[in-house]
Amino acid sequence: MKFHIHQTHHTIADFQGIKSYLESILEQGLPGVHIFPELFLCGYPLHDLCLQKSFIEKYQIFMSELDELFRGNKNSDQLFLLGGIKYELTEDGLPLKLLNVIFKAVPGSSLEAIYAKQLLPNYDIFDEMKYFSVGSGPEILEYNGLKIGLLICEDMWSSSFHQKDPVHELKLLCEEKGASLDMVVNLSASPFVFGKTEKRMDRAKFISNHFESPFLYVNRVGGEDEILFDGQSFVVNGDNVELEMPRFKADQATYELQDKSLKYKKKKKGSGANTWEQLFAARIASKSPKLDPLTPDDCEEVIEALCFGFQEYARKNGFNRFTIALSGGMDSALVLALIKLSLKEGQYLEAIYMPSIHSSPLSHELSLQLCESLGIPFKSLPIKFLHSTSKNLFSQTFPESFEGLTDENVQSRLRGMLIYTRSNQIGSMVVNTSNKSELAVGYSTQYGDSVGAISMLGDLYKSEVFTIAKHINKTRNNLIPEQIITRPPSAELRPDQVDTESLPPYERLDAILEGLLTYRHSMKDLVEFGFKKDEVEKSSTCTGRPNIKDTNSAQL
Repeated sequence: MKFHIHQTHHTIADFQGIKSYLESILEQGLPGVHIFPELFLCGYPLHDLCLQKSFIEKYQIFMSELDELFRGNKNSDQLFLLGGIKYELTEDGLPLKLLNVIFKAVPGSSLEAIYAKQLLPNYDIFDEMKYFSVGSGPEILEYNGLKIGLLICEDMWSSSFHQKDPVHELKLLCEEKGASLDMVVNLSASPFVFGKTEKRMDRAKFISNHFESPFLYVNRVGGEDEILFDGQSFVVNGDNVELEMPRFKADQATYELQDKSLKYKKKKKGSGANTWEQLFAARIASKSPKLDPLTPDDCEEVIEALCFGFQEYARKNGFNRFTIALSGGMDSALVLALIKLSLKEGQYLEAIYMPSIHSSPLSHELSLQLCESLGIPFKSLPIKFLHSTSKNLFSQTFPESFEGLTDENVQSRLRGMLIYTRSNQIGSMVVNTSNKSELAVGYSTQYGDSVGAISMLGDLYKSEVFTIAKHINKTRNNLIPEQIITRPPSAELRPDQVDTESLPPYERLDAILEGLLTYRHSMKDLVEFGFKKDEVEKSSTCTGRPNIKDTNSAQL
């Protein structure tokens, strides 16, 4: 039996595009089982869109059209497993109950919902319990003599987030029926997390060994604002990876299930780690207080993710022109380089340098060198006189001093005003250049460096920004002037300012933040890891006050 994996890339609620795709697959007539991602028929995440009456009406019409399409096609050698929503509606067409389901579609027959998702994630970016009801239990699909175990995304994970384990319940059902599965299938819409693919495979291998059958995982592709879906669908058989699909790219692949006596490859000695908590442990090095370093492959994965996510956001919001505030510092240089690497035909990118009285001649020189290296227009809008005028105006009107944070933040906000004025002139998208470290501790100015439609580096720590930049230079012919990477980070909002006056060294700060933000370690935990108590206490205090402190990180 052939299993055809459809790693799809569709816009949410593009019902016509989805229907056309299914029509083309039916016309090709490839026999076997065709498997599609979670909520393929409508898209994910939907948020409150799935509760809006206009969406529900369009979806119901679309499902009726699909039902007619399959009933009218007589190719009985195909089975489609399609992720979608099953609605229970009032007489007025309002939603009473929503289920995240797998629809079985066989040419010549009507669509049938055969399995509903049991584990509804309600953490991080997920809010599924707000919308969906819990599925009733495990299901085994029988088709042409095969027995296929069904799971949807989160159902494959055992964790403390949930009180039940659908994998275990599926195993119990197999024992109750005396059934041996030929395949376990998981339909997913699983967001990209750095390093997650290997962890998905580790868990899949555990399940494959548990059932002594191959495990097929299909994931969608796409960017939805800050959420990316990476694809990277696969098939594992025991501890063997038998099929891998690309990341951030729509694709189709076929896996042929062998004769039953040959289908399962015996388990090798593995690590034994398979739960969510075991596989997604902290990235803090256990014997030294710092983050685990990024490998060259890690860097390539991050670069690909950032470029893909940026282009997805630009495409779906209708932008082909991009304006970046450039300063001669690391963050804005990396953003500019990444966007340049991602540019498509017909797109335009420019850099705006906005020096103040505190900007060094070196910053101008390095900014110009970067733009020449990338082949990007370089424009200069000095804020010296705007800054002076603002200072004089306030001095004439208010008795309070115009110094310290007041003086520093007004420079950042003037830059924010100018960059958006330029954006309005040419219809370009402003891209934010702040990194996760600065945003987490409030080393940022509201309405200043915090502006921008999307934050490309918003989930990269500052130390990782440097690592990615060094990797780009090593692999892409030194696009970024070396001195941008080696000079001490500074907001250049007062004389001789450097970041370490306000923050711990980024190497240590970033590991503290990873423990606090991602893994919710206590201050006591982090001190036991080897971090300095005063730095942990300072970082813990700062993380509760984002975007309100003192400086302009977007000009770094």
